[in-house]
Amino acid sequence: MKKTVGTIDRVIRVVVAIAAVIAAFSAGASTAWGIVLLIAALILLVTGLSGYCPIYSALNIDTLSSANKPSSGHRVAH
Repeated sequence: MKKTVGTIDRVIRVVVAIAAVIAAFSAGASTAWGIVLLIAALILLVTGLSGYCPIYSALNIDTLSSANKPSSGHRVAH
């Protein structure tokens, strides 16, 4: 699997996952909202720690910085 999630994106995902866990337990972990928040937290945590997001791959999105990517030798004009 090719990594598609950059460092800043990964940190944000982990922080939001922690906040979602806290919110889930505040709302009640066994309530519908609590379960939804725990599932969202799990997904964010897995994608944040692994650096791979299947949705990003499907949509051809890549948030890795250009410093972390191998150079292809092609320049893109903006």
